[in-house]
Amino acid sequence: MQPRAAIGLGAVSAAWVLSVGFDLLLHAGLLARLYVQPGPFLLDPDAAFRRIPAGYLSFLVITLAVAWLVRRLDVRGAGAGFRLGATAGLVAWGAFLLGLWSISTARPALLAGWWLGQSVETGLAGAVCGAAAGGMPMPRLWRRVGLAVAACVALTVLLQSLGFAPAMRVESNRIVSARRAPNRMGMR
Repeated sequence: MQPRAAIGLGAVSAAWVLSVGFDLLLHAGLLARLYVQPGPFLLDPDAAFRRIPAGYLSFLVITLAVAWLVRRLDVRGAGAGFRLGATAGLVAWGAFLLGLWSISTARPALLAGWWLGQSVETGLAGAVCGAAAGGMPMPRLWRRVGLAVAACVALTVLLQSLGFAPAMRVESNRIVSARRAPNRMGMR
């Protein structure tokens, strides 16, 4: 029997970087329209923007947990790592968001988007850790992560440029949506 593969700092860092890159696509691209709709649940864009580092730190905690699971369960390979990470994400994020739904005014569409998107994000972290555990050399792993993050950034810019996602802009030290959502009376 082979010994368990080590998942080092390089692999965990690569998994975290990919999580952050996909998170940009998820929230600034795919789910961006859900953030400009008025409602009491979400912070205003300026306050939310200031808290982004805390959110990214939470992804590091999740990435460390996924790396631990990959090692503990002796998962090897990107596909197996993705399946493990996505399954763990579906369970953990599903439970968290069900609890959040029970005590908040969050819209079901936003919660569903978070559930599925964050589960994919956790799966991607698992894929990187699984690839490392399967013996993929670090330079090759980092090249793939770099290409994937570049693709996430490019797709986010494309979605915003084509109008599928509202672009955000900095305006006198504030973050605002380039396109405001209609207010409760349907007016912009």
